[in-house]
Amino acid sequence: MEQRRLNGLAKIAPAVLVALGLVALTGCVSRPTPDVLKPVHLQARADEAVSNRVSVLAATNRTPDTMRGGFGSAWADNLTYEQYAFSVPPDRKGTTIAYPTSTLDPERQFAVIGRKQLAKDAFVEEALRSVQPDGTIGIFVHGYNYSYQEALYRTAQIAADAKMPGAPILFSWPSAAAVAGYVADRDAALASRSALDSLVTSLSASDKVKRIVLFGHSMGGFLVMETVRQLTLQHRDDVVDKLAVVLAAPDIDVDVFRSQLADIGRMPIPISLLVSKDDRALVASSFIAGERPRVGRLDINDPVIEEAAVKERLRVIDITSIQGSDGLGHDRYASLAKFGAQLASFESGKRTSAGDVGAYVFDAAGAAVASPFRLAGRVVGAH
Repeated sequence: MEQRRLNGLAKIAPAVLVALGLVALTGCVSRPTPDVLKPVHLQARADEAVSNRVSVLAATNRTPDTMRGGFGSAWADNLTYEQYAFSVPPDRKGTTIAYPTSTLDPERQFAVIGRKQLAKDAFVEEALRSVQPDGTIGIFVHGYNYSYQEALYRTAQIAADAKMPGAPILFSWPSAAAVAGYVADRDAALASRSALDSLVTSLSASDKVKRIVLFGHSMGGFLVMETVRQLTLQHRDDVVDKLAVVLAAPDIDVDVFRSQLADIGRMPIPISLLVSKDDRALVASSFIAGERPRVGRLDINDPVIEEAAVKERLRVIDITSIQGSDGLGHDRYASLAKFGAQLASFESGKRTSAGDVGAYVFDAAGAAVASPFRLAGRVVGAH
């Protein structure tokens, strides 16, 4: 038995080393410092040339770095609230973010052009101004190995590509922003449940908010599920009933996920999982966890997965066909922003019948097509 385990480790180790090497590479090349949070003034001519402006609201339980003007990886007792305005380069290709340099090129680089700290009441007031006509508001929760500024710029990129009205909300938990910080990040995510709970509860208190899309990437998906579980155990049905949970490449142990679902029960809006069986970052995560499978690598072509999805009332959507930029297949969610209208339709809450749960394939044309094991036809972007 032990020899078989060693043989299995020998087979998987090269893939893990490649994944960790690529993470280290992408983590070391041009990682932005807190300097990119300093607002810049654009010259009039350049200002006219930039076609996109986006606003982002951010709430974080990181400790402020007063020396550098950003936020570090230490845990804070209270949330800090901020509002940002971004200029977004008009001719972007893909989802790679070009950060501002001392010689800013607004045609190519993202940049902060406005920043201010807000009191909690003012933050909620600004957030409510961003509620869409149907009562929807969105919160993005980043994953492992993210700095505050990286998460903030990623939120701006998603907002720009999705052409979102209003300001999306970033919840940034105190990731160590280090490749070797996986265990520390998991602890930080667990310690952030009450902070995310507080943010979600504050927003849901308004009658203007009918639906909160809680979008968690990677380890952020683990934090989202733990927070929903906590709200459920607190009997906060008034909050949970407004939640539309979307987990992109969720770095969650499959058995832990089953346990979370058992505590949460069936939500009014089915949970959506965006998965890719070739996600090499999750191969590494699985290896670190003793080869335990991760939810983000579910194979929708497995009839067992289809049966489980229907039983648990989940939407499992394979996004392998979507182009990523990190070389690992772990950041495909960022490319989904351009399909915002289709995803919004899929998460609208109007489709909550049993026929809308199960396994699907999200194709490059922006349609979620039933898996080979489903009898139903297209459900999103159908023609």
